[in-house]
Amino acid sequence: MLNDHASAHTAPHSGSTFETMVATLSNEYGALDALPDRASRSFYWKADCWTVGTVSLFSGEFENGWRLSGCAEAAQWLSIIWPKVGVTELDVGNQAIRGKPGDVLLAHNRQVKSFNMLGSGHRYEALRLDWTAIARAVPAIFETPLVDPLQLETKLDLSNQSGQMLVSVAKAMAGGMRHNGPLLRSPLAVTNLSSAMADIVLRTVPHRLSHLLEKKVHLVTPAHVRHAIDFMHAKIGSPLTIFIVADAVGVSVRTLENAFRVFKDTTPATYLRTIRLKAARRDLLDPLNTQSVKDICLKWGFFHFGRFSAVYRASYGESPKETRVRVRKFDPENL
Repeated sequence: MLNDHASAHTAPHSGSTFETMVATLSNEYGALDALPDRASRSFYWKADCWTVGTVSLFSGEFENGWRLSGCAEAAQWLSIIWPKVGVTELDVGNQAIRGKPGDVLLAHNRQVKSFNMLGSGHRYEALRLDWTAIARAVPAIFETPLVDPLQLETKLDLSNQSGQMLVSVAKAMAGGMRHNGPLLRSPLAVTNLSSAMADIVLRTVPHRLSHLLEKKVHLVTPAHVRHAIDFMHAKIGSPLTIFIVADAVGVSVRTLENAFRVFKDTTPATYLRTIRLKAARRDLLDPLNTQSVKDICLKWGFFHFGRFSAVYRASYGESPKETRVRVRKFDPENL
């Protein structure tokens, strides 16, 4: 597996049978659960892929239609897909979303049941981002960890400026990677572009948390919620219960919980856990911090390391130990 800063261009592949295609692509990209849409001795295909860090650009051309089923065990990723020739269909929930040349599709592999190329003659490109970029951006934007499915809109609306901006950034990334472009030698630029892409996706593409962006603009948070948040930040390293927080701001637990649900779309307990997670992450990202991961966990009020690790991974797309290893690996003193 490539590390966060590795780059590679796999040799272009081509063949004349479906079985050869599945075997070749499975060997390069992992096991594929794929079927042709009709029996045929002839199945001309060719494929190319460029990768830098956790971002890949895939280009494929296929003589006949075929179907690729989703895999729940696969690593999570987000693909931005441009059909060039033919019709591409994504089965998402109970809907079949079709894209033709000129359309752009957005596919979170955990949402998509199957990826289908319909009829004869297909060519498409797909820019694939590691889902970690999305998982890291959600708490920063919405002040809540990403636990449940995000339910992103699958077909981009290209009639508005937001959709056009997202596509422009994605195509700029693809152009910089295609044919051994300059981005393959600029992993830091790709990391920054991935973070920007995640931010644009979350702010412009409709999804389960989109309504929180509206609340931030239109709702004025009441004083007792603001005071509760200030109190949590001030006492973040101390043993706290929601009863203590509610008592400190002079309201009942029920009043505080109802206000947090309305104005923050979360509970006080979840909000407190989120800011503690952020504090723990700041420590883990600090190359000068010599505390162990378990000490940092305890420092910020997480007394069960296994649960802390699970919540941290759900929020940031990597384990606490992986964060620490990644930071220390690229500490100038270790180079």
